Amino acid sequence: MEKKIAVLIPCYNESKTIKKVVEDYKKALPEADIYVYDNNSKDGTDKIAKEAGAIVRYEYRQGKGNVIRSMFKDIDADCYLMIDGDDTYPADNAREMCNYVLNGQADMVIGDRLSSTYFTENKRPFHNFGNKLVRGLINTLFKSKVNDIMTGYRAFSYSFVKTFPVLSKGFEIETEMTIHSLDKNFLLKEIPIEYRDRPQGSESKLNTYSDGFKVLKTIGRLFKEYKPTIFFSVISLIFFLIAIGFGTPVFIEYFKTHLVPKFPTLIFAGFMLVISILMLICGIILEVVVKKHRQLFELILIRTKRDEK
Repeated sequence: MEKKIAVLIPCYNESKTIKKVVEDYKKALPEADIYVYDNNSKDGTDKIAKEAGAIVRYEYRQGKGNVIRSMFKDIDADCYLMIDGDDTYPADNAREMCNYVLNGQADMVIGDRLSSTYFTENKRPFHNFGNKLVRGLINTLFKSKVNDIMTGYRAFSYSFVKTFPVLSKGFEIETEMTIHSLDKNFLLKEIPIEYRDRPQGSESKLNTYSDGFKVLKTIGRLFKEYKPTIFFSVISLIFFLIAIGFGTPVFIEYFKTHLVPKFPTLIFAGFMLVISILMLICGIILEVVVKKHRQLFELILIRTKRDEK
């Protein structure tokens, strides 16, 4: 039985590039179904994609995360190849990426831009800095060695797609995918790809500052949810140090004079100590919840793999 490949292209106002993207991937993967999900485009992207031979569907909730949620929910395939509609990812690596998934060698294949041409092709210096910052944060917090956290060029297995809870609404979706795969011990494979900047006249929908802040916020949220013991222990330590800083002089004075002249300071230090203990307890309790969630996830993953076969 021939295995099914689905090429997923989320689009918002990509009329200048979508025809070429669809045609390139039809040549690279002639047996694949090409899905273009139009996200309220105003420039006729959907019509051009349909004429180029794509299956066009619509997602009316704005944001890339919302589009990916609908794609993952609606489409069944053995391998999913996700790309952007802006013609920045050549189709040369499409077959190789899909083969890793179809042969069971990876649950997610990452098209690694940062190890090849991204920093020379990309003309937005803050994007370069942001990619390096996000990569450093995630690799430090999750003890990993992923080169490209935010690439939009990825291949997925059925098991990954059908067990991935899409929570993000916008461009932070790629960061969420990477963290989820690291936490759930999915098999990852990175392939260096040639990245090219958008062609002239094609404008990026990514806002360097607002979307960058959302990505950092997502990292913090997922770190809290996936690593609660470490997250709350750090907060606990901060409050503990504040308590020690304010309480130590009061105790030194007491041991010298047997008097407590600064009761408000002592009360404040005690309050900080109580918060410190509460934060530590929260982390311990939530770690038990996370461990239980991982156990349940493994059971769901086993059932999903049975459905895949």
